[in-house]
Amino acid sequence: MQGLRERQKQRRRERILRTAVELFKERGFQQTTAMDIAKASHISRGTFFNYYSYKEAVLLDYGAELLELAWGEAKAALERGVPPVEVLETFWSRLAELSERELGREMLSHLAYELVNPDPERAHAAYEALPLAQYIAEILRPLMQAGRLRSDLSLDRMANSIADAFLLAVLRWAGHTPDRSLAGELQKFLTVVLEGVLARP
Repeated sequence: MQGLRERQKQRRRERILRTAVELFKERGFQQTTAMDIAKASHISRGTFFNYYSYKEAVLLDYGAELLELAWGEAKAALERGVPPVEVLETFWSRLAELSERELGREMLSHLAYELVNPDPERAHAAYEALPLAQYIAEILRPLMQAGRLRSDLSLDRMANSIADAFLLAVLRWAGHTPDRSLAGELQKFLTVVLEGVLARP
């Protein structure tokens, strides 16, 4: 019985998520309310808040899905022996593609803002849902083991710096560079940051 109840809850959460994302894409994130999502999902507003404490939490689930998709591809490439820098560049490009295609400027800017939300609980929830720095650390780990990364910084510090560059590039792209592609902006940031973490020959 407990298993059935959990499966029902998971299916309902999935339905809310899919419905919300569809509405965000159709109407815009700002224009879509929790009540709109609840009505389209055939649940009460209170039930919506039982599953998602705030509207942006839906974006965290969706963003986590997209990140996991890109990470799964990157992990498989690492296991095939693709060089880590190439894996990171491909991972970066894939994230740009998924973000631009599936989220667009408005949703992506709201998602990125959650990572710097002044409410520490919400910022923590965002970092938990979107472990970008952890995945970057896994990609860089073989370089660290081979002595190809600078030794005066920890792997976590370097991975977090690269993840922060991603966040900054996204925020700048969403708010200030409407005529440029996200992939192009991200590539510039990655090039600069990689110069700072790779060991000098």
